[in-house]
Amino acid sequence: MSWQSQPLNKRIVAFDKELIHAGNKGLAIDHEEVAVEVDALMATMTLSQKINQLHGLQPASIDGFYYAGGDEELGLAPYKMVDGPRGARAGMATAFPVAIGRAATFDVELERRVGLAMGLEVAAKGGNVILAPTINLLRHPGWGRAQETYSEDPWHMGAMAVAFISGAQNHVLTSPKHFALNNLEITRFDLSANIDVRSLHEVYLPHFKRSIQETAAASVMSAYNKMNDVYCGEHPILLTDILRDDWGFTGFVESDWFLGTRSTAAAIDAGMDIEMPSTHWYSEENINEALASGELNEEAIHRNARRVVYQNVAWQIADMEVPDERVVECEEHIALAREVAEKSFVLLKNDKILPLEDTPGLKVALVGDLADTVNLGDRGSSFVTSSEVSTPLSGLQAFIKHASLHYFRSDDDLTRLGEFDICIVVAGLTYVEEGEFIPTQQQEVEEGELARGGDRETFALPDHQRFLIDTVAGVAKKTIVLLEGGSAIQVTDWLDKVDALLMLWYPGREGGHAIANVLFGNCSPSGKLPVSFPRSMDQLMPWDVNSLSVDHSLLHGYRLLDHQDQEPAFPFGFGMSYTTFDLDGLQIERTADHFNVTVSVTNTGTVSGVEIVQLYVSCTDSTVFRVPKELKGFGRAELEAGETADLEMNLGDEDLRYYDPEQNGWVLESCSYDLQLGVSSRDLPLSSGWLFDGVEWQPV
Repeated sequence: MSWQSQPLNKRIVAFDKELIHAGNKGLAIDHEEVAVEVDALMATMTLSQKINQLHGLQPASIDGFYYAGGDEELGLAPYKMVDGPRGARAGMATAFPVAIGRAATFDVELERRVGLAMGLEVAAKGGNVILAPTINLLRHPGWGRAQETYSEDPWHMGAMAVAFISGAQNHVLTSPKHFALNNLEITRFDLSANIDVRSLHEVYLPHFKRSIQETAAASVMSAYNKMNDVYCGEHPILLTDILRDDWGFTGFVESDWFLGTRSTAAAIDAGMDIEMPSTHWYSEENINEALASGELNEEAIHRNARRVVYQNVAWQIADMEVPDERVVECEEHIALAREVAEKSFVLLKNDKILPLEDTPGLKVALVGDLADTVNLGDRGSSFVTSSEVSTPLSGLQAFIKHASLHYFRSDDDLTRLGEFDICIVVAGLTYVEEGEFIPTQQQEVEEGELARGGDRETFALPDHQRFLIDTVAGVAKKTIVLLEGGSAIQVTDWLDKVDALLMLWYPGREGGHAIANVLFGNCSPSGKLPVSFPRSMDQLMPWDVNSLSVDHSLLHGYRLLDHQDQEPAFPFGFGMSYTTFDLDGLQIERTADHFNVTVSVTNTGTVSGVEIVQLYVSCTDSTVFRVPKELKGFGRAELEAGETADLEMNLGDEDLRYYDPEQNGWVLESCSYDLQLGVSSRDLPLSSGWLFDGVEWQPV
């Protein structure tokens, strides 16, 4: 066959910006036109009307929504805000897998569709602001709200956040949160996150910056905690210098609820625009007293109120379309929730046992109380209620047609398990062990008990869960463990006793059906870990869940493990498949301000599957400290057996820079850069070295 007649490989663009940002209303705003209209409107407003834009309207939700701003006389409708990290928290809604599970898909197009669906459901319920995504970096996997966020890596976090925001902003305003450094739960109201300027800009802010500059996120929620002993809700460096002056943010900042605002004049001057959920510090009386004493001036009130009015006009809140409410939990969204769950599961071990076959005579035992438990995640502000939820038990019961399935609760007689060909144990965590910690009388929907949650002091499973795995593995012929949870879990002490391990996260309303489809090979697992699974807590930085002062640096997650040459149980980006892949043909082309990186991916196995290729960069001879390597790109290759695709990624010069505090800016250093590609942070078989001399790039 001549080269002219040879078929070309399928071409995959890893991050298609045109597709990701399609329909994002925030990117379509005519700012010059809006500014003229807003300034004309502001000129007619009294001081009292301006003050009324600066606070929420009621301490309790109305049909799940919190109202803020608005003025009927001026034709301004109120903002109607609702939580949404895993779905609209207003009545019944589609409960999607938690954010860290969605992050495990490494699928930005899929996350855009999730944003579209969540935004549409919020709009259909009459809301116009979704308080999502949560994009606080997973500094330590013990963080109670790890499940709400995407990643321990800022580049991965930014890519997923950009996709969600642009999707959701087809319908409603978004509010990435919590700005910034909110990564310890129990002491979040008083904690000071202490950090140097370089670590702040390089590690803890890039994903917020992308949310503002790439997607025009309409609003931002501030954090409860302090940064360097100043509350984030009254921190002028965060809210003005960085967010507005450096990044060009034109939206509004609202406080986290109740304790997110700690002052009147200091908060308003710093750039906190809306106190939520109701007025206390921003009452007309308090503001007038601050004006009279000279602590505050009317220019600050005008400035902050203008920001609130600006988005109201720009987004035409009063004229926003309310979709048919039948879109809530519609068939398309249910199917999407199932697809996300299937793609989120991470296969961590498979000793030639998966996938299973639904054949007559196969005897399957399903073991554990969690197999028959609705386990959607924590019960804090991201709690979502769906009209129907498939558990592992109901999902397998609906799927299996030929094999026999028997369910054992934890207190049943487990000595019989040796009679079964396969024993599937469902173990893990619930809202009791991790989640948002709310120290008030918030009631659970189902049982009327207090919402629990909080940070985890240990990675180990609860004793009864560990005992269950040991017991089953001791008598079963073959043991598969399905692990539910919102972050890393210690598995090293029992991993050798089981034949397969699948990380499920909290898989949403369609989790049970997705589990059945993956276990029985209707689809191959394709998830990759967005958080390193350490062997024990000893491999990470000190962790005190009661600390009121925490030092932050450039090192955490895989960066810290690499720097200390510590081998984790499972590295960041790791995940197995039912098929095998080969990477070769690395090509790198240099353009004016970025690299075009292309790699050929071949499915060398016998079934279809997905490989997620990851691009890391090392700076080998820098004059300043650099972490051993950093993720700077990734892409999914979905391939049939024997199929090859060319996966293309762009690596921009901006992703190679470091932040120089002395210059108050970013520096592209003259030195050597090593581009490494592979399938996890510890498996990078392809590499290419490049030298930058300050003017030109040369391969080495």
